[in-house]
Amino acid sequence: MRQGNRDFALLSGEPGRAPKRLIFSYVLDWMLIILLVIVGAILYSITGSEHVFSLDDPSISYPLKDDTVSIVTVGIVCCAVPALLIAVLSLLFPIPWRLRFWEWHAGWLGLGLSLAGAFFVTSGLKDVVGKPRPDLLARCQPNLSLNLTAYAVSGLGVERPEAPVMVTTRICQTSDSKTLRDGFAAFPSGHSSFSWSGLLYLSLWLGAKFARAVPAHHGNSYSQAAAAPPVYLLLLSAIPIGGALYICGTRYMDYMHAGWDIMGGSLIGITFAILGFRWYHAPAGQGDEGWGWALGPRSADHAFGVGLVAPGEFRGDDRRPVENREGFLDVELNTIDGSQSVLRVANP
Repeated sequence: MRQGNRDFALLSGEPGRAPKRLIFSYVLDWMLIILLVIVGAILYSITGSEHVFSLDDPSISYPLKDDTVSIVTVGIVCCAVPALLIAVLSLLFPIPWRLRFWEWHAGWLGLGLSLAGAFFVTSGLKDVVGKPRPDLLARCQPNLSLNLTAYAVSGLGVERPEAPVMVTTRICQTSDSKTLRDGFAAFPSGHSSFSWSGLLYLSLWLGAKFARAVPAHHGNSYSQAAAAPPVYLLLLSAIPIGGALYICGTRYMDYMHAGWDIMGGSLIGITFAILGFRWYHAPAGQGDEGWGWALGPRSADHAFGVGLVAPGEFRGDDRRPVENREGFLDVELNTIDGSQSVLRVANP
């Protein structure tokens, strides 16, 4: 990987130091990620809605089991392990030390955004939906000694004794309020969303660094382009995905979620994993050796936003506007390793 013509220290055109404005923009990123975690934790701890249910519903009549993969294990495997691997591998790359630390920082920012976003959305949806888990009746321990119509809130059984009725948690006899409250957190699956947001992000990061980072190819002859990486690198990158699939499978095996709950949580995790990775890393492109490496630091002028500027107003040799024959403006944007991406905009 090339360092390119942009020195990491030249964050604002001032050699040897980064402006406070730029540093604060990344501090703000971390603050917002932490805020998402805090709000998600608050949503996770409160009592959300509790959907009414029927004692005759077989889909909520499964036995209560312990978690095969505990929430602590999920936190270690999906958060701590990816963070540790990103830190260690970033420091082992054969690139200048400044770029090693930048890869580490960008990798952690993307991971934090992925995990925090998935945690926040999942916790909020659990509170809003309040869907019963498959083992709800085992958690509830309903009181069957009295007439069910005393607890009924709706259902044909209110008028016809032989028909089913819908009841609330007032019928439950359990003294374990925490376990009962957790019985209404089926959708979406938190284990699934957290595992995919952490482990898929790790797979994308590993794949970008080891399985897809091939030398740039110039010209139209793909027969002379770099060969595909060895298959073992692909397999190493796919191991975290296997871990996410296993965690999702245990949630169904433990009667904690229905299939749709797991699919919903997985979709949330996958979405935030892709978003977190793409937010801080260069996009894929044919012949683009910068793909997968961290994007360069923001400019001081646009530390808190993306500026729309006229031709010729870019500063520094890392952003060069070039007018092409079609009347468009091609803006070359360097990534942290010096490779280029082109943004084409209309030339006014």
